[in-house]
Amino acid sequence: MEEFKIRAMSKAELAMAYAPELTTAGAVNRLMQWIYHNPELSEDLRRTGYRKTQKLFTSLQVRTIVSYLGEP
Repeated sequence: MEEFKIRAMSKAELAMAYAPELTTAGAVNRLMQWIYHNPELSEDLRRTGYRKTQKLFTSLQVRTIVSYLGEP
């Protein structure tokens, strides 16, 4: 198993790390549900400059998500 590294990555790439058994679209949907149903995580992401329409997470945003959800 490869070590998870905090770095900028696409939503799809991060989502597939958390749910490799799903399709890409399904994994992204699941990740975004986890984010939107966690008000603290959503707020912390907003503070990093996150917008729903962005396709890439910055390394800071990935770090924030991992701090709430754990490493994939």
